[in-house]
Amino acid sequence: MPTQLLSSRSSARDPVLALHPEARLPLARAHEACGPARRTFALWLAERMQGPILWLSPSWDSGRPNPDGMAAFADPGRFLFVHPNRNDDLLWCMEEALRSGAVPLVVADLLGPPGLTPVRRLHLAAEQGAMRGTPALGLLLCPGEGGAPGIETRWHMATAHLAKTQRWTLTRSRARTLPPKTWLATRKRSGGGLDLQTPATADRVGPDAEKVTGQFS
Repeated sequence: MPTQLLSSRSSARDPVLALHPEARLPLARAHEACGPARRTFALWLAERMQGPILWLSPSWDSGRPNPDGMAAFADPGRFLFVHPNRNDDLLWCMEEALRSGAVPLVVADLLGPPGLTPVRRLHLAAEQGAMRGTPALGLLLCPGEGGAPGIETRWHMATAHLAKTQRWTLTRSRARTLPPKTWLATRKRSGGGLDLQTPATADRVGPDAEKVTGQFS
């Protein structure tokens, strides 16, 4: 008998992590971040959440976050790094962490997109974890343009720094109920946090003008 991997519950009541009124990531689901600044996106999510963060990456991958760079977003002491020896073990660890409901954010730094069945299992594990404890967000970091099938949302992030202004382009390239959309994410002058604006608005007010923040609960 086939296993039911996805529930039919309505997403209208599900909790979300809101980066901006139009940029929301439902919790208890698996999402994907891609592009050259995908790890920056993960750190930004960690900054917006409370509690410990589990970061999974292959044992043979040397491209790991530097604590000095992480500190600009979140306390490196909040992160627990685990380095499985096999890619299948990495996805298994992510699935079990989401199912436990013990941490709010589980990040898997992958060398390529997983298949549809592992993604469905991650959704199911996250839903089960939400009933046991914390509604967690699962984030798959994939190189290039990503492409994991069945994910809740896909986000592409790349640097777009201007003079002394730290900024990035953030594109929601996939969502179940929302169209693709691009923002400029600018580092707040006070340090910590990013402000989201549409490119047209950012060009009109300029990089040093006062910005409306995307800090919404």
